[in-house]
Amino acid sequence: MAQFLPPEQWFASLPTAYLASFGLITDESGRVLLVDPNYRDHWTLPGGIVEDGEAPHLACEREVAEEVGLQRTAGTLLALQWSAPRGARPRPFLSFVFDCGTIDSGAVITLQEDELDDYAFVAPDAAADLLHPALAPRLTGALKARSEGATVYVS
Repeated sequence: MAQFLPPEQWFASLPTAYLASFGLITDESGRVLLVDPNYRDHWTLPGGIVEDGEAPHLACEREVAEEVGLQRTAGTLLALQWSAPRGARPRPFLSFVFDCGTIDSGAVITLQEDELDDYAFVAPDAAADLLHPALAPRLTGALKARSEGATVYVS
């Protein structure tokens, strides 16, 4: 007869990952809302780390509100990106990108000044060039998913 580990030991033995959640927001011209973090050399989508016990879609809504002052509903999951462990990060990252819709380019953006230096609405092709090369596929995947109506897995 098979011997099974007690649940707490079994769960402790499973692999874990870090989670992050982002919102794809575009203006009426299809330009992508990007933010410029003061702690990185590259721009990114509004979003950030999923907190302990927090659902990824709720983390997206919280992060978008904190970073750019917009109350948005995290809609369809557009893209999921898996990033391998590297450097000082011993676990993989799973990054979710949710569709947070379209806003007017004149909408009031209130930056989280302790983390962000700027924001911009950028044409999709140019937006991918502003992101770190490892993150650009997350944006292109999300844009493809939005246009085709299917979630994209980015590895």
